[in-house]
Amino acid sequence: MIPIDSDKKLSKETNSRLILDFFHRTMMHHAMWFAEVKHQMGTEKALKAMEEAWTQSYAIQMKRIAKTLGVELANNIPGPLLDLPEETLENLRDAMAVNWLANDGVWFQAVEFNHGMNDAKRCNDSCWAQFSPFEAWSIKRLLELPVNPGLEGLKQALKFRLYAFINEQSFVDETEDSFVFQMNQCRVQNARKRKGLDDYPCKSGGLVEYTTFAEAIDPRIKTECFACPPDPHPEEYFCAWRFVLTKEPAK
Repeated sequence: MIPIDSDKKLSKETNSRLILDFFHRTMMHHAMWFAEVKHQMGTEKALKAMEEAWTQSYAIQMKRIAKTLGVELANNIPGPLLDLPEETLENLRDAMAVNWLANDGVWFQAVEFNHGMNDAKRCNDSCWAQFSPFEAWSIKRLLELPVNPGLEGLKQALKFRLYAFINEQSFVDETEDSFVFQMNQCRVQNARKRKGLDDYPCKSGGLVEYTTFAEAIDPRIKTECFACPPDPHPEEYFCAWRFVLTKEPAK
């Protein structure tokens, strides 16, 4: 039981935990709203609704938090965040990206340890089918990319994925209408390698992840798997994907 005094006052520690839990509840409610609108009305209408809802909600939340904490906002960004040294801000950005990966990993293990690898992979691949196009939408919005930005737009978007701040990646140009994306260093696969384990067979998830991401950036872009575990691959990369710009939307 959480201790509450006679005046129903909470301790500083309990209030702090409750505030962080409120953040989690708000985040989950936001996600559930999107999921339900998508279920009821489809992805396109859900994304349009989220664009409006998130823009308004973010502004309201930042204004209220800033007022409560007595900090200034600059373009809806908390001043203390902008006042951080550049190196600290970059470290925080990268830490947030690694936290995302850790969150993904603990979800996978929570299912795997209780229900087995097959169910974990099935849930993982289905989750990527939802998250990857959302991440593309989010990056496209952040970078203010046009509706169909082509391969150059896709290159820019790939540089702003969460993975881009965790792993090492590169691009190999082929033709005017194609390039190959390589994941040269992968945090997950490197960890397995240090433990003497085989590569994690991520091809099924990767096919969903990269295909839906590219199509969300530009529906004319077709994705081909160059190599991805359990496929054999050279030392210089763990997986590689070819993106081809076609005249018609990918099917």
